[in-house]
Amino acid sequence: MEELVPPHHLLRKIDRTFDFSFIYDIVKPYYCLDNGRRSIDPVVLFKILFIQILFGIKSLRQTIKDIEVNVAYRWFLGIPFGEAIPHFSTISQNYKRRYKDTDVYERIFKVILEFAISKGYVDGEEIFTDSTHIKANANKRKFDEVVIEVIHKKKQKLEDEINREREKLGKKSSY
Repeated sequence: MEELVPPHHLLRKIDRTFDFSFIYDIVKPYYCLDNGRRSIDPVVLFKILFIQILFGIKSLRQTIKDIEVNVAYRWFLGIPFGEAIPHFSTISQNYKRRYKDTDVYERIFKVILEFAISKGYVDGEEIFTDSTHIKANANKRKFDEVVIEVIHKKKQKLEDEINREREKLGKKSSY
């Protein structure tokens, strides 16, 4: 598998520069080492979600299907051909049973973000978000992409607050 992944593949670059092992310390309180059956490596579970987000895959089911046939994804996860990929429901059940109502995802995101800032990949000066709501695409036999526009009641208050901050920094207002 090592020879099949191109040397300049994005996942190779990420693997060379970033160590995901910090995840073990974050999730340690949610695992028992001496009770029950062996769990799936939590780093693998989070790397699966990382692949989904990084490559813009719409669903966890599709992510797992892509991982089954994509050598770069398998290489990144350390899962050789012939070895089973975790079922998509395993990831969602882990969330429900272990991480729901915790700050695990936020803490992991924060470590990754701090790394990206320290390397200059992200500067944190300006942040743009898209708050467009898109109806879930869960049923593969029937779906409609529907964009629902939501206008927040406090939009003006938020814009005013942003402009006050911009003025403090000596910048022009956003409108």
